[in-house]
Amino acid sequence: MENVMASFKRFFKNKNTVTIIGVIIILVLLYIGYSSQINKAVEPVSIPVATETIQPRTEITSDMVQEIDMPNISISDNVIRSTSQIVGKYSNINTVIPEGSMFYTDTVIDEDELPDAAFTKVKAGEVVYNFPVDMESTYGNSIFPGNKIDIYMKVGNGEDELIMIGKLIENIEVLAVKDSSGRAVFENTSEERSPSMLIFGLPADMYSLLKKASYMDDLGVELYPVPHGGEAPDEGATQVSTQQLVDYINAHSVDIPIVQDTIDASELVPTFSANKNNNMRVTVRFPEGCGSEYTCSYTVNNEDPVVVNDRRVTVTFDEEGTLTASVTEQSGEVHTATTNVPMANDEE
Repeated sequence: MENVMASFKRFFKNKNTVTIIGVIIILVLLYIGYSSQINKAVEPVSIPVATETIQPRTEITSDMVQEIDMPNISISDNVIRSTSQIVGKYSNINTVIPEGSMFYTDTVIDEDELPDAAFTKVKAGEVVYNFPVDMESTYGNSIFPGNKIDIYMKVGNGEDELIMIGKLIENIEVLAVKDSSGRAVFENTSEERSPSMLIFGLPADMYSLLKKASYMDDLGVELYPVPHGGEAPDEGATQVSTQQLVDYINAHSVDIPIVQDTIDASELVPTFSANKNNNMRVTVRFPEGCGSEYTCSYTVNNEDPVVVNDRRVTVTFDEEGTLTASVTEQSGEVHTATTNVPMANDEE
């Protein structure tokens, strides 16, 4: 036994022997690590891909996405790997997602990130207003989308004439708060964005009134938001009624009648056509001038109307329903068309 132990000790005391064993161990570890990396790289991973070509500004529904297996090594870091992170979001404004393509982080965005997302919340008959603000007038960036505000108006400089101050418009819902680059102020918590504009909708007469007042800087007119229910500072000012402010604005401005060309009423009636391959996706065609000459909107199953500025809008249905589209002239005359979905496929 002692001879065996002595031989064993001599074996491991031999430097060449120890070196060879060390090299073998290192090679085994390298082989195991390499094999593990190769297996991980070629291991199939389930990822979502598009079942059809998706156009810009399109809401992505579950029928537009399917999952397939692909080698992990072929999937880059900016590929979205979960269907739940795609369905319900929108394709980016400058992106067409081809059929069979993977979804990338810069091609899929939330509805609030769409440049005109606030416009979809404007009520029928209202006009979008861009109200300039800064950090101070928003109370340290404390006015959020969904808040209700009042617009106060100050007149005079306090030197040549007395200052008048009063509430011009009240109970306005803020639809968006944007910075000077048009980005939503509160959409990104990792960077600080300063408010530059409040977006909200107003009836046409109030829009005109507020716009007139905004051009009266030389008269000492100043407009600023106040959280609804609050009170504007009144030190050294004379409180006046809303009607007094309206009279002041109208007394210092003039309305020019709008002369519209005579248009055949039939040209203002929206039309419908179904997708050739999927009659549950219906395209609404509006006349030219939506958002400027006309207020264009559509309603699905008698829900709240959606105001649009594009001539073509595609609406997707998950089940049978009713689609109504309307065009409202500045005179208030409305042109409406309704269709039941699904409908027979029409030629484009």
